[in-house]
Amino acid sequence: MRLEGKTAVITGGASGMGRASVLRFLAEGANVVIADYNAKTGAETMELVEAQGHSKQARFIKTDVAKEADIEAMLKCALDNFGRLDILFNNAGVGGAIGPITEIPVEAFDYTFDVLTKSVFLGMKHGARIFQKQGWGGSIINTASIAGLSGDAGPIIYSAAKAAVISLTKGAAVELAQDKIRVNAILPGLIFTPLAHGGKAEKYEHIFTTGQPWPEMGVGEHIAGAALFLATDDARFVTGESLVVDGGLTAAGPELSKRFKQNSGRGAGVVGITRGTTGEAPDVRKL
Repeated sequence: MRLEGKTAVITGGASGMGRASVLRFLAEGANVVIADYNAKTGAETMELVEAQGHSKQARFIKTDVAKEADIEAMLKCALDNFGRLDILFNNAGVGGAIGPITEIPVEAFDYTFDVLTKSVFLGMKHGARIFQKQGWGGSIINTASIAGLSGDAGPIIYSAAKAAVISLTKGAAVELAQDKIRVNAILPGLIFTPLAHGGKAEKYEHIFTTGQPWPEMGVGEHIAGAALFLATDDARFVTGESLVVDGGLTAAGPELSKRFKQNSGRGAGVVGITRGTTGEAPDVRKL
């Protein structure tokens, strides 16, 4: 098993790409702290973990990734329960602000950047401190998005927040290289998760299947495989990179606002905040 004896912390680990990564890391021998804002999906994930015989390797902690104290508590959970930290996967996310830029409230902007960008900064800040103290390096993986690469691959504020994650990843990789701390980003495309389809799986399944050149839909396990590579010694000379996992969508040109009007808010006549799988209701109104 490729992660035998290692300890990982995965934020947003209770659903979607995070849950798939939790299960894959556990299967590869890692100890895993599952950090998520949604305690209900956290409990469901722990039931899956127990059913697969990995309950001794896993812990759940309710975490608001936008709060520094919660990030510190999440990492302390790993040290208290497993005695070390080797991998930090800053994966938690929400859709955040939607709507035209002329209508988006500043509160929606702040919420989006808090969850998507500030959380990555906080994770890297405190995770790197632990890695430096331990003295043997580590792997930080940040979930960005192909939305951070162009002007029409996601809602405008979400895209800006993910572009910031890409930049943070590169800067941190340079700064932390001397400590043998690798920092990389994964840039998912259309991945069929509860966050992406918004609970309307049957309605959007066809779009996720045909939305990119590759003739299959993207699923959480694809991201888990990419994260596993970046977590292991197979990637020991890889740092500062943005690994695109999108079935060729970026190569083809996304134009997602034409396919997902309800997500971007462009042309849909709505504005507000979507909160993904946090368990909190969206706050969206018609223009």
